[in-house]
Order: sequence, then structure tokens, then C-alpha cells
Amino acid sequence: MAVTSAGATRDGNAPARPRKNRTFLVLNIISIVAGIAIWWGLSLAGLQFPTPAEVVSAAWKMIQDGTLATDVGASLGRVLAGFALGSLAAVIVGFVMGWYTVARGLFEPWIQFFRTIPPLAMLPLVLVLMGIGESPKIFVIFLAAFLSCVISTYQGVVNVDRTLINAARVLGAGDGTIFGRVVVPASTPFILVGMRVGLGSAWGTLVAAELLAAQAGLGHRMQSAQLYYDLPTIFVGIIAIGVLGLIMDRLLMIAGNKLTAWQENR
Repeated sequence: MAVTSAGATRDGNAPARPRKNRTFLVLNIISIVAGIAIWWGLSLAGLQFPTPAEVVSAAWKMIQDGTLATDVGASLGRVLAGFALGSLAAVIVGFVMGWYTVARGLFEPWIQFFRTIPPLAMLPLVLVLMGIGESPKIFVIFLAAFLSCVISTYQGVVNVDRTLINAARVLGAGDGTIFGRVVVPASTPFILVGMRVGLGSAWGTLVAAELLAAQAGLGHRMQSAQLYYDLPTIFVGIIAIGVLGLIMDRLLMIAGNKLTAWQENR
């Protein structure tokens, strides 16, 4: 086996992976710096954008008076609750639909029906039925995450290679073993993709829900700032949502890499 001067094997993938990660990180940093530079340029060019310095100043004030922590805590709690419940329900229903033909026939028409209705269109009805507390906000987030993830999970189950299932049956595996050792691992990449899509839907739904009925939260703060034409505060809310969503998405990616380590990495 040939060895390079760096001590890495020529036919191994170990050195390539860290090098690829470093390149990706450098590109991320370049992209962020370029984005901030473009933003600053647009604000100085006469567009009604606050400068990054003004947004940082507004964020610092919100940190000092505790407003930002309160709003982030309220929004993050709603998203985590709705997203976790929606994803869990989506995985269960998706597996049942993919594994049992009867369940597929019963559930699929309703899921496809509600998928064509934006969760926010349900918000007026939900507010009437559930009031203006936390329950309606969490419910519409649950609905957004569920509808985004359930079809992906279902597709993951039905797309499992039948050869693997048949081979497991030939070896004497029962339905429980096949489901746990073949179907679930093969469906995991589809589930994670659905969860990432559902996470974006959850954040979008949350902000709209908070615009209509909330006493605290990033969406509520942005709406209040809009009334006073407080653009820096609006930008703080937008950036906070983007950063939180990005962090949660990256955590899902890390979990996905751990759970699908058996797959060939590219």
C-alpha cells in the first residue's frame, strides 16, 4: 500500500475528508463576509437599509434589557415543541403508511388534501377553536412540520430495495426484524431530509403566527418595530431567526451524518 509524504494512504479517504471540510468552512466564511459587505454597500447606497453597525447596536440594547433573550426563548420554545411533535407524528404515520397498504389507502387522501392547504390558512380557525394562548401557535407549527416530513418518510419506506427485504426473509428474519434492521436504516436519510424541510416550515409558520397573536417572540417584536418604522430591530429579528434556524439545521445534519455513517460519503 503506497503512502504519501504526509503519512496518508493514496487509496484512503481519510485525508480527503478533513481537506474538504476545511475548504467548505473557508467558503462559508467568504460567503458571510461578502454578504455583510454587500449589505453595508446597499445601506450606504441610499437604500432604506440599516447599516450592520446600527443593527449590532440595536441587538446590544435588546440584549442588555433582556428583550432579545425573552423573544428568542419564546420563539424557540414554540418551534421546538411543534417541530418535535410534528416530526415524531410524521415518522410514525409515514412508517405505517409505507408498511401497510390499508393504512396508506386510509391516510394518504387526507394528507394530500391538507398538504395543499397552507398551515397559516388554518390559523384563523385554530385561533377560534383554541384561543390565543400557546396551543394554537404550537399546533400550526406541528402541522407544518408534520406535513413536510410525513411524505418524505413514506417515500423512504416504499423506496426500500425489495431485494434487501427478500434477502432478510430468506435468512429467516421476521417482520419486526426486517422493519428494525432494514427498513428503518434505509429510510433514515429520507426522514432527515423531511425534518430539515419541516424545520424551515416550522420557523416560517411560527413568525406568521406570532404576528397575529403573541405577547412575546421574534415575530411579535418585528411587528411592533414595524409600527414605529424601527428597521434595525426588524433586522435583529430576521437575523436571529436565520441564525437559530441555521444552527438547528446544522445539528440535524450532524445527527444525520452520525445515523447514516454506513452510507458512502461523497
